[in-house]
Amino acid sequence: MQGQKFKANVRGRVFERMATGDPWRVLDFETHDCYMNMAIDEALIKLNAENRSPNTLRFYRWKPSAVSIGFFQSVKEEVDTNRCKSLGVDLVRRITGGGAVYHDYNGEVTYSLIVDEEDHRIPSKISDCYQVLCGALVAGLGRLGLSGEFHPINDILVNGKKISGNAQTRRMGVVLQHGTVLVEANLRRMFSLLKVGEEKIRDKMIAAAEERVTSIKRELGSGVAFEAVADALMNGFRESLDVEFESQPLMSNEVDLARKLREEKYSSREWINRR
Repeated sequence: MQGQKFKANVRGRVFERMATGDPWRVLDFETHDCYMNMAIDEALIKLNAENRSPNTLRFYRWKPSAVSIGFFQSVKEEVDTNRCKSLGVDLVRRITGGGAVYHDYNGEVTYSLIVDEEDHRIPSKISDCYQVLCGALVAGLGRLGLSGEFHPINDILVNGKKISGNAQTRRMGVVLQHGTVLVEANLRRMFSLLKVGEEKIRDKMIAAAEERVTSIKRELGSGVAFEAVADALMNGFRESLDVEFESQPLMSNEVDLARKLREEKYSSREWINRR
């Protein structure tokens, strides 16, 4: 696809770029509900595969807070759905694998990278790809004064504690990697939403997690604005992948498909409870 151009309508104007070699798009930092967040990711995969959407990096938050479960997980086995309802926490199924994740509106920055897997920056081997893309996150954390390290297969540690978890899928010749960076961790609330056994076991798991999980606020001793975290991470990708970014909005075709996927798939009981 090297050198292949495409055109698409961007809210009334023509957007033209090279499939590889030109700047990638970065979307404005946004907040959506869990269904729209996952729908946007899939819409960008589908349209990128059709050469109707550019390589894209996005940063976002979740409102309301939500639990996302991995594609292969069982809701009944993993999530306390009654507790989620009582606390106003949404529930969505991802198209990526991995475990259940609590996305706290006040506690994390989430990113998604959607890119043509033939791009020369993207290793063909998944383990190598994790190392490269997580390395970009490590570089971004360094801009905040944090010394991170990649911990295979898909985690990032600071001072030996997990600060970021990541997941990846490849579909139709397109790579999606998304993950979280903890700004502040509310582990007690997280474990209250997951099925982890009786209260005594839960308390032990929380205590163990506090020894294994950290956050930007915990490491720096003060909070950092979500937008500042996103900006630092974007620059980590820019430096590590040697790619420039241009700020562009979602195109009308992407918004339309995302809304369709949100209503027909991600917010449906059939999708959420499929396992």
